[in-house]
Amino acid sequence: MTVRKIEPGDEADWQRLWKAYLDYYEKDFPQAHADRLFHSLMKGEPYFVFVAEEGGAVIGFVHGLPHPSTWSETGYCYLEDLYVDVDARGSGAGRALINAVYEEAKRRGLSRVYWHTDKGNETARKLYDKVATLSDFVHYRMD
Repeated sequence: MTVRKIEPGDEADWQRLWKAYLDYYEKDFPQAHADRLFHSLMKGEPYFVFVAEEGGAVIGFVHGLPHPSTWSETGYCYLEDLYVDVDARGSGAGRALINAVYEEAKRRGLSRVYWHTDKGNETARKLYDKVATLSDFVHYRMD
């Protein structure tokens, strides 16, 4: 398995995985949203994107969003989306994608990588508990 930056030729695989990711969270966006998002991600700013590939097939992706912070001179990185194909779970792809974000954040001089997940996402949380520290902060939002 390899982890690399996303390329234009990955669009069909990314679209397939993005749809599965949205299905997991029971979200539905118009296809035009996914098309615009992919083309925005390809610009490489403000997001950066890595994919995990095995046997020539893209099996996962991660989106990182670097941003300034009033609590850091160098800024933070929000790991916004991480998804690994159901059939590839347990392969190390999730950990490798998270490590790619850590390395990119380090390369950019960012002082923290953080993310959120659904409290019921037990499969992912087993991995997250191994690679990061669970924060005591409570997440609020206004839609």
